[in-house]
Amino acid sequence: MLSRKGIIPEEYVLTRLAEDPAEPRYRARERKARFVSKKGNCNVAHKNIREQGRFLQDVFTTLVDLKWPHTLLIFTMSFLCSWLLFAMVWWLIAFAHGDLASDEGTIVPCVTSIHSFSSAFLFSIEVQVTIGFGGRMVTEECPLAILILIVQNIVGLMINAIMLGCIFMKTAQAHRRAETLIFSKHAVIAVRHGRLCFMLRVGDLRKSMIISATIHMQVVRKTTSPEGEVVPLHQVDIPMENGVGGNSIFLVAPLIIYHVIDSNSPLYDLAPSDLHHHQDLEIIVILEGVVETTGITTQARTSYLADEILWGQRFVPIVAEEDGRYSVDYSKFGNTIKVPTPLCTARQLDEDRSLLDALTLASARGPLRKRSVAMAKAKPRFSISPDALT
Repeated sequence: MLSRKGIIPEEYVLTRLAEDPAEPRYRARERKARFVSKKGNCNVAHKNIREQGRFLQDVFTTLVDLKWPHTLLIFTMSFLCSWLLFAMVWWLIAFAHGDLASDEGTIVPCVTSIHSFSSAFLFSIEVQVTIGFGGRMVTEECPLAILILIVQNIVGLMINAIMLGCIFMKTAQAHRRAETLIFSKHAVIAVRHGRLCFMLRVGDLRKSMIISATIHMQVVRKTTSPEGEVVPLHQVDIPMENGVGGNSIFLVAPLIIYHVIDSNSPLYDLAPSDLHHHQDLEIIVILEGVVETTGITTQARTSYLADEILWGQRFVPIVAEEDGRYSVDYSKFGNTIKVPTPLCTARQLDEDRSLLDALTLASARGPLRKRSVAMAKAKPRFSISPDALT
C-alpha cells in the first residue's frame, strides 16, 4: 500500500523481497473441509433428526454429553424443583390438618413450627439434605406425613446419585487424558528400508503410561463407484508399522509410526505433485488405549490433509542418552530435515528400481565429496623445509 502511494520504493517493501520471481505463482484454493480436526473433533453436523425422543431414553448419557453450563443448570434446577415440590406438599398437609390456623398448644401438628410456605420450604430442604436444625420435625400424628418423609428421602438420594455421577463422569472423561497425547503437525513421506513410507510421530507428555496402546489409520476421500455412485466420505483402513511390529505400541518415548506404501496401499499412486492439487485426500490417525491410573479407555485423533504431508523429509532424532538415562527434547518434536527421495509414485519406484539405486549412489557420494572438499581446503599445520629432506 505504501509503495503504491510512492512513499516507499518498491525495492524496499518486505513483501517484494520475500517473493521469488522465478517461482510460479499459484492461485489460492479453498481449503478442504476436515472430517477430523487436528485436535481430534469430528467435523460433522447432524441435521433434521426427527426422532428426538431417542435421546431421552438414555438420560444419563445425554446429561454427560451436554455442555457444562447446561449440566450445571440442570443440576441446580433438579434440586430447586424437588425442594419446591415437596415444600408445597408439606404446606398442603399442614393446611389440611389445620396447623396453620391453630396454635401448637391446642392440637398436635403433623410437622412442628410450620406456619407459612417459607417454613415449609425450609423444612423440605432440611429433610432432603438431612440438615436437621431441630426446630421442625415430623410427629406421629399424621401417617401421611411419615410416608411423604420416606418418599422425599428416596427421591433426594436418587437425584444425588444421578447428578453427582454425571458430574464425576464429565470430569473423568477419556478425552481429557487425550490432551497430553500429541501428534506431529506434519506427516512426511521418505524412503525407509528401500520403500516409500508415510511417517508421523506420536508422543505422550505424561509419565503414566497408556496400556495396550494401539494405533490405526484411515484414508478418507471422495470416490465414485463404477456404477456412478458418489461416496463423499469413503474410508479405507491401511496398516501401520512401528518399531515393535503390529499395531500395539509401547509409548514410553515418542515413536515414529510409519506405513509402507506398497501395492495394497491407497497411497500407491500418490505423487509429490498430488500433494498440492489432491484436495480430497485426508488421512486420519487414531490412537487408543487404557489409562493406567483410572482404567478408562481413551482415544486421541488427528488428521493430515494433502498440504500437511511433506515429501522427501524425515523427522530429526529427539531421544538422547544423558547421565545414564534417556531424555526427550520435545522442542524438536515436529522438526524435519530434507532427505534424498525419488520424485515419483511408489508404483513407478517398484517398476523401475534403478531410480532408487541412483538415489542411493548419489547420497553415498555426497558425504565423500564433502569430505574431500573439506580436506582440500584445510591448511597444513606444519611445513617441512627442503634442507630437512637432504
